[in-house]
Amino acid sequence: MNQDNNHGDETGRSGLPVASSSQQGSGLALAHSVTPATLLAELRQSEQRNDDEIDLLAYWRILVRRRWVVLSMLGAILFAALVATLLTTPIYRASTTLQIERTAAQVVDFDSANPMEPAGDRDFYQTQYELLRSHSLAERVASHLGLASDPKVAEFSKPSPWRALISSLLGRKTEEKTTVEDRNYAGFVLNGLSVEPVRNSRLVRLHFDSPDGGFSQRVVDAVAQAFIATNLERRFDSSAYAKSFLEDRLQELKLRLEDSERALVAFAQQEGIVSTGGSSATLAEQSLSGLNTAVAQARQERIRAESVWRRAQASQGSVLLGDIGSESIVKSLQERRNELMADYQDKLRLYKEGYPLMVQLKGQIEEVEKQIATEVVNIKAAIEAEYLSAEEQERLLTEQFTSLKTEMLDLQGRSIQYNILQREADTNRELYDGLLQRYKEIGVAGGVTNNNISVVDAAQIPSGPFKPRIALNLAVGLMLGLFSGVLLALLLEYLDDTVKSGEDVEQKLRLVQLGVVPKLGKDETPIKALREQRSAFAEAYRSLRTALQFSTETGLPKVMVVTSSIPGEGKSTTAYTLARNFAQLGKRVLLIDADLRNPSVHRLMNVDNARGLTNCLIGNMKPVDCVQASSEAGISVLCSGPLPPNPAELLAGARMVSLLTKAGERYDQIIIDAPPVLGLADAPILSNIAGGTLLVIEAGRTRVGAAQAAVKRLYSARARLLGAVLTKLDMRQQGYGYGYGYNYDYYQYGGKEAKRLAARR
Repeated sequence: MNQDNNHGDETGRSGLPVASSSQQGSGLALAHSVTPATLLAELRQSEQRNDDEIDLLAYWRILVRRRWVVLSMLGAILFAALVATLLTTPIYRASTTLQIERTAAQVVDFDSANPMEPAGDRDFYQTQYELLRSHSLAERVASHLGLASDPKVAEFSKPSPWRALISSLLGRKTEEKTTVEDRNYAGFVLNGLSVEPVRNSRLVRLHFDSPDGGFSQRVVDAVAQAFIATNLERRFDSSAYAKSFLEDRLQELKLRLEDSERALVAFAQQEGIVSTGGSSATLAEQSLSGLNTAVAQARQERIRAESVWRRAQASQGSVLLGDIGSESIVKSLQERRNELMADYQDKLRLYKEGYPLMVQLKGQIEEVEKQIATEVVNIKAAIEAEYLSAEEQERLLTEQFTSLKTEMLDLQGRSIQYNILQREADTNRELYDGLLQRYKEIGVAGGVTNNNISVVDAAQIPSGPFKPRIALNLAVGLMLGLFSGVLLALLLEYLDDTVKSGEDVEQKLRLVQLGVVPKLGKDETPIKALREQRSAFAEAYRSLRTALQFSTETGLPKVMVVTSSIPGEGKSTTAYTLARNFAQLGKRVLLIDADLRNPSVHRLMNVDNARGLTNCLIGNMKPVDCVQASSEAGISVLCSGPLPPNPAELLAGARMVSLLTKAGERYDQIIIDAPPVLGLADAPILSNIAGGTLLVIEAGRTRVGAAQAAVKRLYSARARLLGAVLTKLDMRQQGYGYGYGYNYDYYQYGGKEAKRLAARR
């Protein structure tokens, strides 16, 4: 024991796994850390970081573990796809290509009676595709090909081998239509027809699928030709209808135009209204417009003459203002006067005023001034006369305009009805002329066949079946099977709430994983596996023994309880094997079978169960008399003895504590095989008085809820949980590289028998 404790101390100082009592009390016992609090914080941070990450390796392990589910689903769907492909009737596809234009080539240049949609209308081509799928077109094709009397149609209506197989498996009878009247031939054409527009082009491909290639070629060609013929007929019918409609409208408008013109002429004769047919309705209107223009011109002329006369009146003496008289001799006379006066002033410096030459010059100046004055008077008189004439002309025109305006107002009052009749006649004439022009255009173009649909590639007889495609079907089956298998595996994994790995122990139970025991082969037993020292089974328990030695700061507690959540998880085998392993270290080990309800240690150790723990607890025998020596060196066994009616009361008594105290003085290690935790009070009682408890969990069988309930119950009893050991783990289901700690094949060296055992596991 001292040696073990020293190992525990060294472990704590060197940083190897230790577990403190505070961690056990909170249910978060941890190992493999330098400082438990530090490692606990790191684990929590790591878990928080990994919660939002997708663990691809975990999914891979699930798929490997459920690989037979994935492979089974994959194989089933692949087989179904292969069978369906081989039993499906081969279908042959014939295709033809059509070109559909928005507008056809125009032989005559006029707007068609059935105009095409504008270039930006996206509904045009969709309309054409729906016309190709129309029931009327299919009926026309069926009638043209005579499908009612075609024996191939009756042959095609028979169910395929695949449908017959499905019907037989479902217990249904396949009904066949034998009468021609019951068949829907238009539906038969539509079922095999498919329309495939060619993207970013004006081409469209028509496909027809049937079990016969020649039949498919005939039908798809017939559909193309019927579509072209239907388009032409629709255009011709629309033109004929438009022509008939226009004839009726022209006759009606002709009568209305004649009536409106007669009414207009009769009213004009009655009221004396004369129209020239120009922009003005009557002669009076034209005269009034011309007279209005003349009055305006006369007024402008009068204003101009009055302005000139006023300036002339403002002129004084022989001076004319502005450009008045600019074209008369006044200007030249004034220039002559200025020259004489300049000459007179120039010579006045030499001669006196009485000098004859000076007198002569003065007389010439006076004569010129008289001529200027006379000419100015004449100009003013002419300007006045012109002004008076313009004023008189304006007065006369104004009087005439006023008289004509009064007459025109009276005429307008009488022309209201005339204008109404005039507008009606003009409207009827415009409608009649427009419809007459349209009628002539349709008459010219009615016999011209213009088509916007043409065949680009005619259909050919297919060289091979279009479907089924075995490679494609198998590829689809492979993908579908793989997806279904993976989905089913993940679903089963999600529904499986058992503890499957050491990660579940640490993450879901918050316990230290002390060891993992592999699952034995079909013909192997724990006793046989333990005899082979190099087997994975034996090595796993040796690894568990080592982990237990470093489970606490002081090493392995002297008294240890081995229990499980539910029966059958391997706790008795674990207790027995640990006793053997500790005995191999030279320790004195006492194995106590405290399962007073279903004991099994006496069978493993091959000893008598006539006396045991029950006798010690009820006080009719001493512990020394009940302990038996085993065939294993260093191991003593205290069997359960006779089964009592009240095991919990016996285990909770003071004699159990006394027994363990006395046994601790004699033995180095005491291992108690306790009953399962759930449903019984025995295990919590024993865990409370023991120094440590080891929980045994069977991989793939123990549910997480049951294990959590067991852990919670043990903590409620103030048990000191050392950790858990995972038993019966199938290494082959964990996936490649699941953990180097699980790879016990490394220890299977030497000897053919060891290799044979390794191969079997």
